[in-house]
Amino acid sequence: MHSLLPDSIAMRYMNTGHLSGKKYSLPKFSFENARSVFDDNDLEDILFTFGVEKSGQLVLHNYPTTLMELKIPKHQNGGQLVDLATIDILRDRERGVPRYNQFRRLLDLTTPDTFEQLTNDTVTAAELREAYNGNIEDVDLLIGSLAETRPEGFGFGDTPFHLFLCMANRRLKTDRFLTIDYKEEYYTKEGLDWVKNSSMKKILLRNFPEVAGLSSSMQNINNAFYVWNK
Repeated sequence: MHSLLPDSIAMRYMNTGHLSGKKYSLPKFSFENARSVFDDNDLEDILFTFGVEKSGQLVLHNYPTTLMELKIPKHQNGGQLVDLATIDILRDRERGVPRYNQFRRLLDLTTPDTFEQLTNDTVTAAELREAYNGNIEDVDLLIGSLAETRPEGFGFGDTPFHLFLCMANRRLKTDRFLTIDYKEEYYTKEGLDWVKNSSMKKILLRNFPEVAGLSSSMQNINNAFYVWNK
């Protein structure tokens, strides 16, 4: 999911939608410096900026450049310089995560026999063939998931989609407060109604009543995770 992160975030004014001129790079204002962004900007502008800025696509060739040269905090391995793009792949290999095709087989999904079947981009197919010496079975899970053709309207491909389905169901079914104990005895009738009728949009409006422009910024959207009105 690292590809979702932009290398920098440009702040916008909520009242106009225009850029404020303040821009923050991902590594410089991560970790212990993150709080300074809140010190330098009004809360309404921060909320609005995160509401209208789009995330990066989960595709190949879109890894944040700054995360490939990321200096981690000193309390983590002495503040070394790390390449997260490399680490993402090495961790899978070191932990025995199956390669792309084998992973799909374990999920009872079809597998591509050629690089052209994996992706509908001929340039990407050629690059993958060269990188993996022509062996489709060697393609790493992460690489294959970012390269695979996405269904229309999907933010990611078929493999992550099926994996999320499995993970989401498991998390719900193993939490007693979402299954056998999801009842008035624990939540009260009012509490159950609160959960049933809540949405991310309502949660934001409820928790930031002091931000006057928040309601109008989300006026025409039902889902707060969609891009807000500029």
